[in-house]
Amino acid sequence: MSLSTQLPKLFVIRPIPPTVMARLRRRCQVTVHESDQAPTRQEYLDAVRGVDAFFILPFVKVDKELLDAAGPQLKVIGTFSVGVEHIDIDLCKERGVKVANTPGVVTTATAEHAMSLILAAACRLREGIQGVNDGLWGNKWESGLWLAGAEIAGSVIGMVGLGRIGLAIAKRLAAFEVSKILYTARNPRPESADPIGAEYVTFNDLLEQSDFVVIACSANDSNKGLFNAEAFKRMKKTSILVNIARGTIVDQDALYEALKTGEIGAAGLDVTTPEPLPPSDPLLGLPNCIVTPHIASCTVTTHTAMCDLVADNIFAALEGKPLKTPLY
Repeated sequence: MSLSTQLPKLFVIRPIPPTVMARLRRRCQVTVHESDQAPTRQEYLDAVRGVDAFFILPFVKVDKELLDAAGPQLKVIGTFSVGVEHIDIDLCKERGVKVANTPGVVTTATAEHAMSLILAAACRLREGIQGVNDGLWGNKWESGLWLAGAEIAGSVIGMVGLGRIGLAIAKRLAAFEVSKILYTARNPRPESADPIGAEYVTFNDLLEQSDFVVIACSANDSNKGLFNAEAFKRMKKTSILVNIARGTIVDQDALYEALKTGEIGAAGLDVTTPEPLPPSDPLLGLPNCIVTPHIASCTVTTHTAMCDLVADNIFAALEGKPLKTPLY
């Protein structure tokens, strides 16, 4: 038997940084989906048959069908994400399949991307860039309020969630000399709020007082559609909403109406439902809505660190060692 046939089998959903791929190939028989297009469900089911491990992204739904296709020898699933709502955790645990995600390493990049959305929405960058492209620069210059945006300095910030990422965003916003930072969460976390002097308030109080509302909480059944028509009615007409958490937390039909009618001022979204968002989605036609393709953690440094962490967890599971970021 050759050495290669003795190595555990690993399926990787897409090409990853060469340094990490080299690590994986030294210790596993690696199969990679090389196409720029995501595999179909059937292609994915076929690819995981007989593997010992797989390296996935959040768009891959791990359910009974997929686990059955992989087979009983499957030992570990490494997901290139912090969230794990795409994975049936209970079923994996029941079958003895370990699951590991990538918390911690995405904090800096996600916080920086959140700031880019906040600034872009506040400064009306989408409208400004389009105005230049359409030749409005100069023709509209006589209007003193053309493209007049909002300032972060002196504003009230509302954080929905103040975990690692929420706190990192809040610290960056505090440097803009904001008036105050409010936060809401399932439970008050004074130990996290102390560094920035954030004030714990109810969800409704946060909506009513905040100039910028940033969603940075984890997604679960209790907050699905939390930002609905009623929530938008409570917000200021000039409020800016930014979501870098999960698309399910926002009722996008209600958001569209709120933005279109001026019930709130603007929105910046890095996450949507579904993903990818179809080009025909009405949100994409609104000048006061900025949508990025779920790229908050998309930096070379962070992507490489995430891939390295997934690899470390896969190696640990295959060798019967404790995972670095175990979920159970």
